[in-house]
Parts: sequence; C-alpha cells; structure tokens
Amino acid sequence: MSKKVGIIGAGTAGLHLGLYLRQHGVDVTLYTDRKPDEYHGMRLLNTVAHHAVTVKRETALGVNHWPDQKFGYFGHHYFIGLQPQPLEFYGDLHAASRAVDYRIYQPRLMEDFMNAGGNIEYREIKSEEVSSLSARHYLLVVCTGKGPFGQMFTYETQHSPFDKPQRALCVGIFKGIKQRPVRAVTMYFSPGAGEMIEIPTTTFNGMQNALVIENIPGGDLEVLAKTKYDDNPKAFMALLLDKLRKHYPTCAERIDEQEFDLANGPLDLLQGGVTPTVRRSHVALEGGKIAIALGDVQVTVDPLLGQGANVASHAAWILGEELVRQDVFDERFVEHVNMRRNDRVLGAARWTNFMMTNLKAMPIELQQFIGALSQNRALADEFTDNFNFPEKQWDCFASVDRMKAWVETRMKAAAKQPKMATAA
Repeated sequence: MSKKVGIIGAGTAGLHLGLYLRQHGVDVTLYTDRKPDEYHGMRLLNTVAHHAVTVKRETALGVNHWPDQKFGYFGHHYFIGLQPQPLEFYGDLHAASRAVDYRIYQPRLMEDFMNAGGNIEYREIKSEEVSSLSARHYLLVVCTGKGPFGQMFTYETQHSPFDKPQRALCVGIFKGIKQRPVRAVTMYFSPGAGEMIEIPTTTFNGMQNALVIENIPGGDLEVLAKTKYDDNPKAFMALLLDKLRKHYPTCAERIDEQEFDLANGPLDLLQGGVTPTVRRSHVALEGGKIAIALGDVQVTVDPLLGQGANVASHAAWILGEELVRQDVFDERFVEHVNMRRNDRVLGAARWTNFMMTNLKAMPIELQQFIGALSQNRALADEFTDNFNFPEKQWDCFASVDRMKAWVETRMKAAAKQPKMATAA
C-alpha cells in the first residue's frame, strides 16, 4: 500500500520524523501555522541544546548544517554553591553537543523537508477537521498540544506528579558573556534558590550564551521570572547581574558589564513555567484509525536537564522505523513503538522530576553523590556523557541504593586497574 502520514506540528519531533520518512519514500504532509520566513521576527522559542546522539541522527538525515568544531561544545562545567565550601568540577562528552537558535534551526529543516519532497500545509487546525484529516492519512502523528488534536491526549497520572510548574523560568540569549577557553555548558546550582544552565548558542549574531535560569517559587531568584525587560531594560539587566553575582559568581566574573544585554533585542527573552506531564500515547479516531502522540505532546519536561528535544528526536526516529517496517497501524503497532521509545522518554521525565525535587534542599545522599563526582574525573565524565542517555541516569537515580551502587562499582573497578609505572 502507499502509506500516507500526517504530522501535526513542525518542531524537532515532527521535522525529524518527516525527514526520516521522506528518506524512505513515505508520503508525508506536515501541518503547521508558521511559515519559514516568519521565524526571524518571533520571540525566542526556547534554548535547546542537541546532544551528540541527536546530532548523529541529524547527520544521518542530511541536515547537520552546523558542524561540531565550529558550533559545538565539548563538556560540562558544574558549580554547586554548597556552604561553607562550593564545589566546582568538569566532565567531558564523548562527542560534541550543539545549540542553535530554533528561529534559525526550524525554518532550515522545514526547507530540507520540502526539498526532500515533503508537503507542508500552513494553517491552524480546527476542531471540525479531525475527521477529514483522519480520512486523508493512514496515521496521524500529533507533535503539538495546540488545537483540538493535542487536547485529546489525557494525562497519565502515574507519570505526572505535578499539577503546576516547579520552576519560574527566565530564559534568554545574552551577549557580553566571555566564552570559556574550551566551549562547554556550565550547570550552576544554588540550593534553595534555583539552578542555571549556561549554553553556548549560535544565534543571529553569531555565538552567544543562553542562560536558562530555573527559579524556585518563593525563592530569592523568582523575581527574575516576574520582572519585565521591556518596562525598563537597564533596570532588568542590573537586577539580573546582581542575582548572578550572588548565586552564580563564576558566570558573573566572565561578564563585560558594558556589553551585557539580550543578544538580538527584547524578543530574546522568554519567561513563564512548564508543568511536567506525561500523556496517553495514542487515541482512537473514527474508522478504526489512530492518532499517536510524539514529542511534547507525549512527554513535557522542564528544561533543567535539556532532555525535551533530544528524547523527541529519539522517539521520532523509532516511530519512523516502525512506520517503514510495519503496514498495519493499530494498537499492536503502538505497543511496538512504546516498547522501544519509552525507556528513554520516561527515563528523561523521571530523572528531570527527581532532580527538580531534590535540588531544592539537596539531601545528603545527593550531596555525597555530587561530592564523588567532584573528586573523580572518570565518574564526572560518565555522568556528563550520560546526558545523552537519560535512561542510564534514571538507572542511577531511581533509588538511594542505586546511587550508592553506581559510585561504589565504578570506584572498585578503577581500583582494580593496573597502575602505570612511574619513572625513578
């Protein structure tokens, strides 16, 4: 049969799936309300970093337009503001990760998709179109929560422990922050106040730094999510600089105060919050067809650990493989997809939720774990590289016993390694 797939939403999940299916000759129509030429004038969409596993998929899809050495970063610095003695350490990535402003990234991949023979319809989907769209396609894939399709996927309560955002977000791309000698993400933790992720990011005016400022509601940093830049830009930047000096001093010390500002103007700032949720994987439509959830529709995670777009790409690739391999798109088809995608997707949600909850007060077990990382570079490297593999991180953090065993087994293995002979 000639497979016809409809994809609603043109984010990472929809674009990666569409590109994969076009590589395999599948007829694909993508539905979105944004044209490529509209992205440049939009407000910042997010501050997404693509880990090496995602960059590898982009290379396979022929859409890696931002090569590692020029655009990538190569590890993570960690700054934990514990008292009386803060911790600082570094971990390497096995291969470079990369961040590109989505106002550049998404329209470029939309062009790639069209060049590959994909169809795009630019319009908002109405409630009355559910039946007609279902009739046009063998399978509908829903990648956006906007509109009538996204609302059909109800919450999976056992995987959705929160009913409101756990952090008040202030996210932006800034100029005037000096890059480190080797480009790297820096993850900052201020127990009781929040966290910040600093990401070298390619934007319209070159390589700048994104700051993902995660503020605990009621804490000292929450004001950053509520103060409007447009009301008084100088006052906002002065407030931000003051909070960085207090909570994230190793970032503040690299700032040129005369240059420090939003990189491209007021649209480079995003404030709000994300409620972490997991939704049903699929719903039945008329005529025995189904709609399957993908990306943020299936799992919405807080951006604290940078997992959303990466697990969306992973799940899109798996769904693409199953769409090419199978001919019947029914409940059993969904089971095959879920068995393959959910370990990583749910692992990302659980690990992120664990860290958001436990970083607020930093329990002793987590302090001991971080202390072990800070004293052993091999552990720090493995932990850092496992941002590529959130299911491995959840294998570690799912219980206190697992956290202890993760450290102990690696320390024992290191002790058994033969020691290098030293010169007399």
